[in-house]
Amino acid sequence: MPVRFSELDGARVGVWGAGREVRSFAEQLARRLPGAKIDVAAFDTAPAEGIRETLKAPAARVLTVAHDDVVAALSGCDVVVRSPGVSIHRPEMQALREAGVPVTTATSLWLSERGGQGVLGVTGTKGKSTTAALASHLARAAGRTAQLAGNIGVPALDLLDSDPAEVTVLELSSYQTADLETGPQVALVTNLFKEHTDWHGSEQAYRAEKLRVLDLPGVRVRVLNARDEELVAAREEAARIAVTGPASAAAQAPETRRFGAPDGWDVLASGVALRGELVVSSSELPLLGEHNALNLCAALAALEALGIDAPALPASLRDFQPLAHRLQTVVERDGVVWVDDSISTTPESTLAALASFPGRDVVLIGGGQDRGQDYAELGRALAEQNATVIGVPSTGPRLIAAARDAGAPATRAIEAAGMREAVSLARDLGRPGAVVLLSPAAPSFDHYRDFEERGERFRDFAEGR
Repeated sequence: MPVRFSELDGARVGVWGAGREVRSFAEQLARRLPGAKIDVAAFDTAPAEGIRETLKAPAARVLTVAHDDVVAALSGCDVVVRSPGVSIHRPEMQALREAGVPVTTATSLWLSERGGQGVLGVTGTKGKSTTAALASHLARAAGRTAQLAGNIGVPALDLLDSDPAEVTVLELSSYQTADLETGPQVALVTNLFKEHTDWHGSEQAYRAEKLRVLDLPGVRVRVLNARDEELVAAREEAARIAVTGPASAAAQAPETRRFGAPDGWDVLASGVALRGELVVSSSELPLLGEHNALNLCAALAALEALGIDAPALPASLRDFQPLAHRLQTVVERDGVVWVDDSISTTPESTLAALASFPGRDVVLIGGGQDRGQDYAELGRALAEQNATVIGVPSTGPRLIAAARDAGAPATRAIEAAGMREAVSLARDLGRPGAVVLLSPAAPSFDHYRDFEERGERFRDFAEGR
């Protein structure tokens, strides 16, 4: 049975990590369920001073994995709440489950409390945040009360402090869907390709743990990207298995809807259409790129699945504020546009960013943490578009090699020692009318705290600071 937040009163609770979700959980537990207490707090490295006060648990036993028997200590708890960054595949987590200790997340506790009702869950490899922000914005424009939570907005449990909204848009990462127990009323998947294999253990596990949200209790409608061939194939296989399974299971299966197809919300060369009729022209879209037009289709299709008609379009989009580090123009100088797309941590997302500037001279700055990315297709696209690529550590040399292998001349595939040098080279290479695009096709963690910090450094250097 799913663990609900309200059922924790009087419980002995363990937590692992002190990320945003766990801090929110500790705050809500102390205020709402005083009979419960955090007995054990586990960390991978020594936590910051004052962690007991941060977790509202002055008597908690604080352990680090490197020095203490964390499993033995947490096995005495009634439930363990993990930070999303703590992988369910770690041997310690598996040992806890084998010992019969429920392991959950704060997001899962809230969804089980809510039963998923009125919740639009947004997941996918890329486009989650933009799609969630668009859905929340459009729900409000349609006259509904709406909340934005999860990876974007506030932690889910913080919603307990406000009256339930008619629509809660919840962005869900694969770290959260991996052991989620209750699904949202509408489960939306934007796309699916290789990512986070270090956390999940394999590409196959990542895909399975991302897609399991579609079949959780509470899900009434699935909304899928019809243009994502692997996503469609995965669902067709799941549907085939369901048909050959028990009749009762097939009868209870959620409805499936699609976007990015002619029979629904779709992207045409001229803009966004509904069943072939143009609704928003390309010039009226609030975001660059076909992939963002598809994100808008996803948001509109998901709201329809919740029973909410689209608000007035394109008027309701005019005050939408794009999210930072997602094809965000940060500087225009000497006829050159500098664009921060630091959120693009995969080759596929960088390909979409590159396609957002057809007919333009592009200087791409790429490279970051090595997760075994395959840059062959991106290299071909760079060569075919006659773009210049400046590679930064750690994967920059591989990206440059892929571009050269595809026919890019050495003068258009250049290595830089870091972001400052890359920006300096781009300034020399960028001619009036060009776009200098930071779209790394790799995570940031080997050189930056996160993609936000990477984008901020890019902007600083582009502005000459």
